Amino acid sequence: MAARSPKFDFDFDFIVIGSGFGGSVSALRLVEKGYRVAVIEMGRRWAPLSFPRTSWSIHRWFWRPKLGLHGFFNMRFFRHATIFHGCAVGGGSITYAGTLLSPPDKVWQSGSWAGLANWNAEMARHYQTASRMLGVTQNNILGAADQLLKKTGEAAGSGHTFYRTRVGIFQAADGEPANTTFPDPFFGGEGPPRSTCIGCGGCMMGCRYGAKNTLDLNYLYLAERYGAVVFPETKVVNVKALAGAKDGGAGYEIHTVNSTAWISPQERKITCRGVVFSASPLGTMELLFRLKDNGSLPGISSRLGKHVRTNSESLIGARIPQCAEDLSQGIAIGSGIYIDEHTHIEAVRYPSGSDTMGLLTTMLTDGRPGFLRIGLWLKNVLSSVLLHPVKTLSLFRPWGWAREFTVLLCMQALEGHIEMQWQRPWFWPFSKMLVSRGDKVPTYIPKANDFAREFAKVAGGTAMSMLPEILFDIPGTAHCIGGCVIAGSPEHGVVDDRHRVFGYRNMYICDGSVVAANLGVNPSLTITALAERAMSFIAPATETAWKDAAASAPATHSLA
Repeated sequence: MAARSPKFDFDFDFIVIGSGFGGSVSALRLVEKGYRVAVIEMGRRWAPLSFPRTSWSIHRWFWRPKLGLHGFFNMRFFRHATIFHGCAVGGGSITYAGTLLSPPDKVWQSGSWAGLANWNAEMARHYQTASRMLGVTQNNILGAADQLLKKTGEAAGSGHTFYRTRVGIFQAADGEPANTTFPDPFFGGEGPPRSTCIGCGGCMMGCRYGAKNTLDLNYLYLAERYGAVVFPETKVVNVKALAGAKDGGAGYEIHTVNSTAWISPQERKITCRGVVFSASPLGTMELLFRLKDNGSLPGISSRLGKHVRTNSESLIGARIPQCAEDLSQGIAIGSGIYIDEHTHIEAVRYPSGSDTMGLLTTMLTDGRPGFLRIGLWLKNVLSSVLLHPVKTLSLFRPWGWAREFTVLLCMQALEGHIEMQWQRPWFWPFSKMLVSRGDKVPTYIPKANDFAREFAKVAGGTAMSMLPEILFDIPGTAHCIGGCVIAGSPEHGVVDDRHRVFGYRNMYICDGSVVAANLGVNPSLTITALAERAMSFIAPATETAWKDAAASAPATHSLA
């Protein structure tokens, strides 16, 4: 067991705040090292059959506890982006599409983490471990939307770049039936039974069949089995260093409340020697801003909130009314294609009946963002209504949207970032909150729009885009990263290359907020691999002196 302070009896050795890809990895690796670990998660615990069948079950899909919505999916609206994220035991893995891709090697040579480690050499084995733990395999379930993406690529001259996504989905072997239950196929019988994927497209609505490798079925499942304690529906409201060491060397006191309670907050205090912040980029930034502002953790770097990235994404697509094939069938993101060296597009789907996102789609419109683009959009819509009223109305009705629509997720590995600040916005002067600042993230990617039109032509439908992108020049993204980036000093970032928070002892950040460059791919696998690397540096409980602190001077490594 870990060494104990003779003056204080701690409730836990480590408290992990958040149970997403970083938090679940941290919990498992710490408990394996002999530490007493608690995981505090704001969201609910879900079982496969408790997930909503469609997105119309708003109260079981959306997370807005103050409004009585206790689901697992949330949307946060900022001036520069609409950010989609998960909130549940298992974090974003509950609602993510299951896509697990490695970024290009060049990402380690840009941003504030460049030169701090031999990243390409070190990360290879951690990607391998993360892939094994998450059951990464090549998608072998290609639906109609994937076939259309391939045909469009061939028509556009980029068919040779078409790829099947690598996913954390348990799939049936060739010739075997889907939805077949097997004893744990991943961890030698220590994990739960699993069932093979039926290709319903429901990954982002929560897998009702136990086929998607969510964290509560691997990292977190094993962590609990080995002794970690998970506190669901619990929100951290304060973290402060215990008296005797402002840098946290004497331990920490964590204050929590019930995240779903309307009347009694059920306040609680828990003590620990070390803390891991893994509450997602938005959650970790928001909590650290609050703690820095109220004086609980005043030493947090002033670079907090800097270099927030969104993968430079744009959501477009096409609708084919009365489509002969069900476009919702397949894995949520089953395939992708590169239209140039910086830009790739993935075919995305929701399960049949989950049509609420159709309320946000509209006709594809080119042009520079602003009033001219809005004017052009109005012209296009009105002309279409006058010339083809029945066809146009069929594009805008939400019913049947998931069956007839393919979302094309465009991501670019180009540098660009915004900033999050802790301020009182003009529309709510009563309290501070996260607000975005900086240059706008592009919502108009000409090559992506051209590809959407070609896709619609091949499919016999109409190219479409997201209404907020047209009206407000606000892109949507499920891949918010950065804000507490890895750097060589507190003048450039919030944590060092081992994820240790500058200015504090035994304090770490392990989630997407530490990512210091635009990955250009879905970030889940990279967050997992980075957390694996961070945890590999922490000494076993029997050897720790509880003095772990960020390096005062970064090591230098060749990038060769």
